Amino acid sequence: MPRGRRGSRVSALEGGREEEAPPARPQPPAETQAAPERILLRGIFEIGRGGCDVELGERVLRWRPIRPQRPVGDSKFDLLCEEDSLDLKDVFSVKLKRRCFFKPQKRGTLLGITLFICLKKEQNKLKNSTLDLINYSEDHCAIWFRELKKILAGFSNRPKSLKIFLNPQSHKKEASQVYYEKVEPLLKLAGIKTDVTVTEYKGHALSLLKECELQGFDGVVCVGGDGSASEVAHGLLLRAQESAGMETDQIFTPVRAQLPLGLIPAGSTNVLAHSLHGVSHVVTATLHIIMGHIQPVDVCTFRTSDKLLRFGFAAMFGFGGRTLALAENYRWMSPSKRRDFAVIKSLARLKPEDCEISFFALKGSQNEGERMAQKSPKSGCTEQWQTVQGQFLNVSIMAIPCLCSVAPRGLAPNTRLNNGSMALIIVRNTSRSEFIKHLKRYASVKNQFNFPFVETYNVKEVKVFPKNTAGYCPEEEAGPRETASGNTTFPWNVDGDLMEVASEVHVRLHPGLISFYGGSMEEMNDSKVTCTCL
Repeated sequence: MPRGRRGSRVSALEGGREEEAPPARPQPPAETQAAPERILLRGIFEIGRGGCDVELGERVLRWRPIRPQRPVGDSKFDLLCEEDSLDLKDVFSVKLKRRCFFKPQKRGTLLGITLFICLKKEQNKLKNSTLDLINYSEDHCAIWFRELKKILAGFSNRPKSLKIFLNPQSHKKEASQVYYEKVEPLLKLAGIKTDVTVTEYKGHALSLLKECELQGFDGVVCVGGDGSASEVAHGLLLRAQESAGMETDQIFTPVRAQLPLGLIPAGSTNVLAHSLHGVSHVVTATLHIIMGHIQPVDVCTFRTSDKLLRFGFAAMFGFGGRTLALAENYRWMSPSKRRDFAVIKSLARLKPEDCEISFFALKGSQNEGERMAQKSPKSGCTEQWQTVQGQFLNVSIMAIPCLCSVAPRGLAPNTRLNNGSMALIIVRNTSRSEFIKHLKRYASVKNQFNFPFVETYNVKEVKVFPKNTAGYCPEEEAGPRETASGNTTFPWNVDGDLMEVASEVHVRLHPGLISFYGGSMEEMNDSKVTCTCL
């Protein structure tokens, strides 16, 4: 069976062969054909195990085997590669290939040129591979090497210098090992200069971003978990407001972050990185940065009536906030045990919050349970402010899908990274057993919102006003707490960070406020569920 172009290219890169050359593609009409690509160089190289006639174009590298007459019964020519091509936009580095010497002062014999390539694999993963062009001529290879370097330098979207924030305490304190063993070698291979700062405490990256010079960098990279990534994103956006002269203590329209942010997943859940790349994979995240893949992402502002609390991407109030507050009291446990313990204990002490929720629903937004009961399309609704009040077990406000191993479809599966809307998910008071059924649905392919006590809306603004004015609760209860001034505070989970607020919180969406290094993916693949706490 003849293979397609993609299979042929991968086979050539890995030294394999094709059974049959791919059929010629039909040519479009002359009036629709693009201008022919200019050929820059042409020469002879050995690819795989045979000589090839190689052409270097402005966008594509092409080669076809030089086939001598095959002797009868000689099978060695079966190892020759087939005619193929490589898009130069998939190449991120080029090096002269030399024979290794034990003495570093001696330069090894030239063997040819090696191209380092970013390949797309299954499940949204990226992989680095190589293609060797073998030729022993120093002059010949030098000409090709200079031309290839010139082409790669023309990709202006690719970063040349990065500021790195490394959180060594993330997850099992593996962030340093992840960076220096997996990330740094690829960045060096791509010729990217780096300046690494190891953060020493929570909020360190935020304070550094207020003062450090970023003018000479093309982007910022965070190596850590969701808390570290959210802190760096918050710092970049605050810096942008200060540069624009915005007063964040008043109602304002935020300005975009000046530099893109890259996320290297080294935390326990990696919701941000998983939502961005479709998979929590270090090499994939690194290659997206190297290749300069830019993805705009919507951001939320969390405010009280008089000041900005923070920028963020997703928040939970009620059960989600209580669980995080409880987990913070057991930092001595491992992240997975601490999370599971907090979930179980919060379920044992499950209680609703009495509050009022106002939201600006976008056109087409309707509670999914009501819509299914009416069997009516979503398009029947208009943009308007709506208010619901009562006893709520959990309130989720999410501008991103929030994919992770616990929720492979996402905590907000109908939301995208930059569709200009947030998902508002309201869970009204119900029995503990029914609430647990709802939570378990997140780990399956079933609709987790198909319950009469769950309401979902597509919104761009939300106001949450807690009405519970009860006094102090014990700290282990992780409920409302009374501050020194006498105000009752309520726990919020914002991007995995605890935020305690004593008043109404106004959440507003700002489309494409920050750019991340990552690919654009419409559909995310399911991943294996690892949480067994429920």
